[in-house]
Amino acid sequence: MGLLRPALEDIQGRHASPVVVDAGSGNAYLGFILYELFFKDAEGGVVLNVEGRPELTQRAKERAARLGFGRMEFQTAHLEGAVWPERIHLLTALHACDTATDDALAVAVQKGADHVAVVPCCQAELAVQLKESKAAVDSTLSLVYQHPWHRREFGSHLTNVLRALTLEAFGYQVTVTELTGWEHSLKNELILGRRVHRDNRQARAKLESLLATYGVRPKLTRLLGVEPAGGAPTTAVTRTPPV
Repeated sequence: MGLLRPALEDIQGRHASPVVVDAGSGNAYLGFILYELFFKDAEGGVVLNVEGRPELTQRAKERAARLGFGRMEFQTAHLEGAVWPERIHLLTALHACDTATDDALAVAVQKGADHVAVVPCCQAELAVQLKESKAAVDSTLSLVYQHPWHRREFGSHLTNVLRALTLEAFGYQVTVTELTGWEHSLKNELILGRRVHRDNRQARAKLESLLATYGVRPKLTRLLGVEPAGGAPTTAVTRTPPV
């Protein structure tokens, strides 16, 4: 909550009824804490929890009713098929597995979210792509991910580097930090983004170069139409302008 407080105070100071979305919300524990601390006594604002498992959504709905949290909303949907608000001011995703974090980040960019906060986990997609990549990676550098275990770990790290760089390319100021100590969780990398520009061409060039260097295309870049340097022309992403 300490790490999210600046984002919540910012959107509540600038918008009468800010919209917070927790993507892949599970039991909606994060949403309940956010509502208790920031929305319960506020005049406006909505916390939307999106979760694919209907039994979790139902339990969370019942809990919200008991607590009288009337501006907590719930949607049962996988992130790829969810119906999103036209405007999102803060989007969070806590341990949205593998490419579900990419789905969440793509929505944040497309909806022009003021702030984004994600804690990724189980990043497996790029390990497969690295194994199959035909990119001319330096033979010494490729030793870093020669073995399957190292490839999984390196792929996980590369995934998050590319996610942070993608946010920067689309105008976000990004901070990557530790959410909690290693003794509590091994999945403890927190990516925070605050939208400050429409885009960042230098970051975009670095992103395209890094994709080309390793011959990978994570889901996030595919969703946002980012191509490796020297590849096909990019497809423009449709974004809702900030209000």
